[in-house]
Amino acid sequence: MGQATRIEISISEQRLRYWENGALVIDVSVSTAKNGAGEQSGSECTPRGEHIIRAKIGGGCAPGTVFVGRRPTGEIYSRELGERFPGRDWILTRILWLSGCEPGRNRLGAVDSMRRYIYLHGTPDHVVLGTPGSRGCVRMRNSDIVALFDRVPAGTPVTITD
Repeated sequence: MGQATRIEISISEQRLRYWENGALVIDVSVSTAKNGAGEQSGSECTPRGEHIIRAKIGGGCAPGTVFVGRRPTGEIYSRELGERFPGRDWILTRILWLSGCEPGRNRLGAVDSMRRYIYLHGTPDHVVLGTPGSRGCVRMRNSDIVALFDRVPAGTPVTITD
């Protein structure tokens, strides 16, 4: 079944599965884009196809660390903070930044996943997973993104399917 170490994300199932040495190690509920699947810049859709983890951001940060522009803001997410900034797209705890591998589909030009800032990242604990709700990224429980982050090297293949 493909590479020994890989991540598979199913948009239809709203699940992420991580395989290590051919064995399923992590199988968790996620939330992909509210707007569905799509690769176009500005669409707020989750891109399909073959990707790799281009960068790992936030190692050692406390769970709930708030990121803006891939940098910790110094804030730790709380319900009160969420209520103060209701429109914010909360990117928490860790970021695994994806880069597309298929020119014309999810790499280069108006379909470039990396330039679209497509991440696997943590989300507030009260956010419902298992149903589409993001702005294109793949939202995960904070504990799940930490577990995944700690196991995967940069360069790990990520396949996103309908």
